[in-house]
Amino acid sequence: MSTAKNFYREIAPLSAGDSFLVFDRVKDSFDFPVHYHPEFEINFILNGKGVRRVVGDNIEEIDNVELVLIGPNLYHGWELNKCTSKKIHEITIQFHNDLFHESLLSRRIMNPIRDMFNRSIHGILFSKKVAEELTPRLVKLSKLDGMDYFLEITSLLYDLANSRNQRLLSTYTVDYDTFDDYDKMKLVYEYVQKHFADKITLEDAANVASMSIISFNRFIKKRTGKTFVNYINDIRIGYAARWLVEKDMSVSEVAFKSGFNNIANFNRSFKAIKNCTPSQYREDFSGLKRIL
Repeated sequence: MSTAKNFYREIAPLSAGDSFLVFDRVKDSFDFPVHYHPEFEINFILNGKGVRRVVGDNIEEIDNVELVLIGPNLYHGWELNKCTSKKIHEITIQFHNDLFHESLLSRRIMNPIRDMFNRSIHGILFSKKVAEELTPRLVKLSKLDGMDYFLEITSLLYDLANSRNQRLLSTYTVDYDTFDDYDKMKLVYEYVQKHFADKITLEDAANVASMSIISFNRFIKKRTGKTFVNYINDIRIGYAARWLVEKDMSVSEVAFKSGFNNIANFNRSFKAIKNCTPSQYREDFSGLKRIL
């Protein structure tokens, strides 16, 4: 699922012969629209308390320091919002989505990075502790050159991949072909994406995966960290969040279109996942600059 076509498609100034691009700047505002691009992006912000971050269908106000990895074609952006700092330090690292070839990523030593890249289709927020620990290395990046530059970024990626307390941001993905050798999960994902607006039973999903209900329960919990009901609700709320922003539909229309059979259940589920009501979510998004 992707809404990227409705946002600004950034053309990153990376040539075919380049490896990484680093932007290191101190500024007092964010004026770039919500956008997407096929390149991976690491974004580090210091002195940004009160800035609003948008990653897919996730909107949050950030703390003083944060570090995020954005996967290919996942729309994202940052807004000044409530931030009053005049010295926001932003470091952005971009690199081609095929820079690390699958033949390299399949090596055991690279498995953590490969797994992190697969998760990045949701956007990954790293812990404040990790962001603070890596700050000196990130600040030094733009001063490096040649192989030192390449090796340090690769080393940073490895350390990020192995860090604790990572959190996925967006409840939907832009490309479900990146599930690594999880054919059963891909079948389930495709089935839910196609039928999320309908009644989907646990038995239906288990049959799609050719598994018993008991085995499927364990499988979906291990793969997503959620029960199957919560997993479906995440998908439904992801679509609902998109329609609240993009469509001129009432909240009740969005609720029923996204697969909820009553408005109370929709409101309750939406608030549990998004920490706000559907109306508040729509209002929060209304001020964003969008390119249609």
